[in-house]
Amino acid sequence: MEDVLSVYARPYDEKRLVICINEKPYQLLSLSRKSIPMKTGWPEREDYEYIRLGTCSIFIFTEPLSGRRYAQALPQRTKKDWAHRIRWLLNEQYPNVEKTVLVMDNLNTHKISSLYETFEPEKAFRLAQRLEIHFTPYTEAG
Repeated sequence: MEDVLSVYARPYDEKRLVICINEKPYQLLSLSRKSIPMKTGWPEREDYEYIRLGTCSIFIFTEPLSGRRYAQALPQRTKKDWAHRIRWLLNEQYPNVEKTVLVMDNLNTHKISSLYETFEPEKAFRLAQRLEIHFTPYTEAG
């Protein structure tokens, strides 16, 4: 945890931006019945039953020292999705930044190897050289 806290304590540096990434799976749900509208003295009532319409993965990028945020929902969570989001971040959002300091979960898709599995080796290497990765510590709930 000390590593991540030391990253957060760094002063703002436009050539070495700190970016936090979070990827959240999300269920897509629909109500199976119409709700009963609110009436005076009674709250709106909804049935607990729902229809599952699938899942998606939401990528959130935040730059805590500037307040910038980016979000994108994708239909799945794969190594290639992570690699394409990293390429987008480095090449389109921050093309003039020398190093992007990433703070993120240590998920199986969040690896430098994902870049090499997605792009040609030269392109993957160029992207990897612009990253400084710090993983948030893993703790089991309990």
